[in-house]
Amino acid sequence: MNIPFEPVVFGIKMNIHLILEYAAFFIGFRYYVYLKKRTRDVITSSNRLSIIIGAVFGAFLGSRIFGFLEHPVFASGPEYLLSILNSKTIMGGLFGGLLGVEFAKKIIKEKHSSGDLFTFPIILGIMIGRIGCFFSGVKEFTYGKETTSFLGMDLGDGILRYPITLFEVVFLLFLWVFLRFLQRKGTLENGMLFKYFMITYFLFRFLIEFIKPNTFLTFGLSSIQFLCILCFIYYWKIIRNILYAYKKLHLL
Repeated sequence: MNIPFEPVVFGIKMNIHLILEYAAFFIGFRYYVYLKKRTRDVITSSNRLSIIIGAVFGAFLGSRIFGFLEHPVFASGPEYLLSILNSKTIMGGLFGGLLGVEFAKKIIKEKHSSGDLFTFPIILGIMIGRIGCFFSGVKEFTYGKETTSFLGMDLGDGILRYPITLFEVVFLLFLWVFLRFLQRKGTLENGMLFKYFMITYFLFRFLIEFIKPNTFLTFGLSSIQFLCILCFIYYWKIIRNILYAYKKLHLL
């Protein structure tokens, strides 16, 4: 199989990345509906809908803003405006969606945590989307730096690169298993499942950025890494508690 993978069906070249991107949204949402039917939700249906709307608008804005900041090139004309609209990143979508949810909850005065129900559908959607990114090869800026290690793959430009999308899929599989283990123990407070997901996923993305060929850096860090730091600040109380618990366990 050659990468980029662009199969021809009935004489039409298929955009696998776009197909899997839409599939990620559809399957992720259907999985959310499936879980919601089998979960006792303390949030009313009307409030849950408001939260989803807040998440969608926040994710749209966040993904576009930080997608642009990954490649902040200024120009003019309709093609440039179209490129801005097409620029997106899941990291900005996640953090923007988080802020959108919190803003919506403030408006409707919802006090309960709402993220746990979204956690596994989000992970599933990201994995499907990342497989689409892998098939796109170097056509999508989700590839890694050049490498001579056994991990290198030719992603379409004849150069061996780190396939960081595959690294991410593997990481998310392990994260899924770990979070399911915590969930089944039944000791987590409401809302902690989503918070653990955000902290661990953003930590992974912060580290993986070092093997990505970023060209727009500030103090040696990419815009995505600064977004990760912003997420860590947002969840600092939880991170501090985790570090304290680890230190206490290490001393025993």
